[in-house]
Amino acid sequence: MAVGVFDSGLGGLTVLSAAQKRLPDVDFVYYADSENAPYGVRTADDVHALTKHAVEDLWGRGADLVVLACNTASAAALRRMQEAGVPEGKRVLGVFVPLIEALTERQWGDNSPPREVAVKHVALFATPATVSSRAFQRELAFRAIGVDVEAQACGGVVDAIEEGDLILAEALVRSHVDALKRKMPEPDAAVLGCTHYPLMAEVFQDALGPDVTVFSQADLVAASLADYLERHPEMSRDGGSVFLTTGDPKRVSDRATQFLRRRIEFEAA
Repeated sequence: MAVGVFDSGLGGLTVLSAAQKRLPDVDFVYYADSENAPYGVRTADDVHALTKHAVEDLWGRGADLVVLACNTASAAALRRMQEAGVPEGKRVLGVFVPLIEALTERQWGDNSPPREVAVKHVALFATPATVSSRAFQRELAFRAIGVDVEAQACGGVVDAIEEGDLILAEALVRSHVDALKRKMPEPDAAVLGCTHYPLMAEVFQDALGPDVTVFSQADLVAASLADYLERHPEMSRDGGSVFLTTGDPKRVSDRATQFLRRRIEFEAA
């Protein structure tokens, strides 16, 4: 068995990289639906259909556990897939859970009533689809009270990152932070609600200022995955990785190498 990591494009590589550092002996299969990226401007039904297809493909390749390293997919598809029923022996997990646990300082299985938490004003930066789903706010409200969340849809950032135009990506990030600050001048914390955004984490932090705690999902998801695998030791332990894409493998490989600063070779999915 292996762990599947799915994203609409290359953003999930931030999660995969953190997971590989944390779990060097685990097999991973990374699946980028580059042909249909970005998901952030698609309808919920479209995102669900594309995500379901990719997850089933990963299950068929032996990845019995699949992490949706894509906030848009986690927001629009995860609950729907779980409610429809997951085949016996298969699991699909999203990226919201570790983030909510970190913000609220309580475990996901803690079903006690919502309570006050340390943060009061949270800036959420995400794709238009994730913002419109309100999935983050809904999950947070189950566990915390008195938290004001201001969401900023960061149009264009994922496209710029996928195209390798980091100068444009930086300019867009600063513009979106400025727009957020006009609505919430002094956030306590900021959530980078897209797995592409950790690639621009330093820009977000600089634009927000040193007093804002920035929550980036890669390390949080890796820690949560490590905890899960400790409770499921049957997962394979070879440490190999396979990279799949629905797009052009050479182009995607070049972009991935640029992002991670190490050679990544994608194969056709």
